[in-house]
Amino acid sequence: MVKAREAVRNLPAYDPPLVGRAGLRLDLNENTAGCSPRVLARLRELTANEIGYYLEREPMEAVVAEHLGIKAGEVLLTNGVDEAIHLLCETFLDPADEVLLVVPTFVMYEITAAATGARVVKVPAGEDFSFPFSQLLAQINSRTRLIAIANPNNPTGIVADAERLIEIARRAPDAAVLIDEAYFEFYGETLMGAWRREPKPPNLFVARTFSKAYGMAGLRLGVLAGDAEYIELARRVASPFNVNAVALACLQVALGDGDYVRDYVSQVRRGRDELRRELGRWGIPCWASHGNFVLARVGPQHAAFVAGMEARGILVRDRSRDHACEGCVRISIGTMKHTEQLIEALHATLAEMGAKQVTAK
Repeated sequence: MVKAREAVRNLPAYDPPLVGRAGLRLDLNENTAGCSPRVLARLRELTANEIGYYLEREPMEAVVAEHLGIKAGEVLLTNGVDEAIHLLCETFLDPADEVLLVVPTFVMYEITAAATGARVVKVPAGEDFSFPFSQLLAQINSRTRLIAIANPNNPTGIVADAERLIEIARRAPDAAVLIDEAYFEFYGETLMGAWRREPKPPNLFVARTFSKAYGMAGLRLGVLAGDAEYIELARRVASPFNVNAVALACLQVALGDGDYVRDYVSQVRRGRDELRRELGRWGIPCWASHGNFVLARVGPQHAAFVAGMEARGILVRDRSRDHACEGCVRISIGTMKHTEQLIEALHATLAEMGAKQVTAK
């Protein structure tokens, strides 16, 4: 019998809720309005040859680099941020190496790193999920080859100070340090280009995605950016046709429709604040998220809450199995219209569960 590598056999499972997702999908942090109308129009214009031929990735990397204010050689387009993580792991990790993660966080860091045979070291977040800067520094050693940090973090929405992130990269010169900015648009602060700062941390990488604010999750398009010398190494691992022709054809149009993205982000930020206020009225603790979601500690009835919301056509994500997230549910935020639907279902579900408002509107 063909036998998989031990590292693969021991991988933790990741089971995203991708089956039977009827309703308003507030469980995977997607854009609830979808892509820009301009992107949709570009999709309808695609020709048979645009689908039938391999397209070059590099011209669009130059376009993205200009948009980000960096050089073309510092950009590698990827099949979503998931592939960016995979490329870093394949480029820099050997089985004897160590990877540092702050938990709870995006599970694909652990799965992708562990698949190489590397040892994953988890550093628990601090009180109220604060970033454990000193504890992370204490774990850096001669075997540390990758440190992956989501900023803002998923599922908590908490952010880390930019200067501390740069300091981590400087204190771990033999490790690739990935700052995953998948939720950058909802936060507004970035480390893009920080690998040029003196004293330089050339081992710093930044990832971005077009799955969230741009509403293009189905096209699977991400960005890995960093020092040109290191990006070239990751490029050797990537397939020359890793990004599909449809995504490449739509990319420049998406970048050009900044008004669409800004309007959506504005709605998400308003909805995020409104949801946090509403949860407070019911006495449900939640965290000050900087992403397009809110993590709330519903308590022992978390499963009943998820089921009750689903019965009312609203899908939310139970995160109780994540580190220190017992009783927690993550709720994505979309347009203001969708936030109104969310809050209406929230009222009905909590009332059905016997909860009572602790403060009035």
